[in-house]
Amino acid sequence: MVKLSKSKTFQAYLTNCHRKYSCVHCRAHLANHDELISKSFQGSQGRAYLFNSVVNVGCGPAEERVLLTGLHAVADIYCENCKTTLGWKYEHAFESSQKYKEGKYIIEVAHMIKDNGWEE
Repeated sequence: MVKLSKSKTFQAYLTNCHRKYSCVHCRAHLANHDELISKSFQGSQGRAYLFNSVVNVGCGPAEERVLLTGLHAVADIYCENCKTTLGWKYEHAFESSQKYKEGKYIIEVAHMIKDNGWEE
């Protein structure tokens, strides 16, 4: 009898970047520092950063939420490795002043650590 096991999701490694952010729970790479747009965001559990792109992140279904800056369609994002919810992806902004967020990612500071090349 052949025993089937759940296949492991391929994990991306950010090898060509000097400074990166990783999941605090499992150390999976999440984002290159060069993809950071802003550190001035608020997540559901505290401070959060806005990124242009991320890796090793899964996306749930989009839903409309009223956030500090108005109504947005967002999808929760989670670490593909340990399944911890990290933040959300902006799918749609209903106000024109917020359109720059569409397709961008929020990761809460509590769920990530700095890896490689950071000056303390």
